[in-house]
Amino acid sequence: MKKIANKSLVVVMALSLLFYSCDAVKNANNTQKGGAIGATGGAVIGGVIGNNVGDGDNTALGAIIGGVVGGAAGAYIGNRMDKQAKEIEQEIPGAEVTRVGEGISVTFDENSGVYFATNKANINAKSQETLDKLVGIFKEYPNTNVLVEGHTDNTGADSYNMTLSKERAQSVTSYLTGHGLASGRFTTKWYGETQPKYDNSTAEGRAKNRRVELAIVANEEMKEEAAQQTN
Repeated sequence: MKKIANKSLVVVMALSLLFYSCDAVKNANNTQKGGAIGATGGAVIGGVIGNNVGDGDNTALGAIIGGVVGGAAGAYIGNRMDKQAKEIEQEIPGAEVTRVGEGISVTFDENSGVYFATNKANINAKSQETLDKLVGIFKEYPNTNVLVEGHTDNTGADSYNMTLSKERAQSVTSYLTGHGLASGRFTTKWYGETQPKYDNSTAEGRAKNRRVELAIVANEEMKEEAAQQTN
């Protein structure tokens, strides 16, 4: 518990630095915010988060913030991400979609489109419907990369939960790449019960912690396009 609390404090401090540095644009839209965040600041904050949550591996949030380009190119990327995030929200209403800097964070829990039976990692029919919609959107926006993360609640042994989160995250990635998406766009990570977002002492909290998270970021092609269009 102490370890999780300390990591949470680091994340809060890093995010405070991010938002403080962007105070001048706090009323701007996501595209404008993407342009205002400097690449150096984003990389530093992303590194802080990535190295203090998940035992040194980047989390979805760290991956997004750490990939910030900034400036006019960042605004260009932000505009593209605004459109993609809106489509995800429209096509998959149950998903938790958050625009962060120049990327998109998408969370699926047991109540929002992608879920698994107890102790299972196979993609069920309902989850397939959701992922099929996601495949269509990812095909429409090919110049993005995706980090897929698996998480569990704290029920059961640590080692078992780590394996289960791995199998579930890999199942999601395999489904997406098995339906026409390039495998090179995807990175898959898993964290077991080590990164709860909700209170594991309640049934509702545990259900929300049994989740899959996606971080959608610009790939090198989009970054090059953004640089060319804004120079």
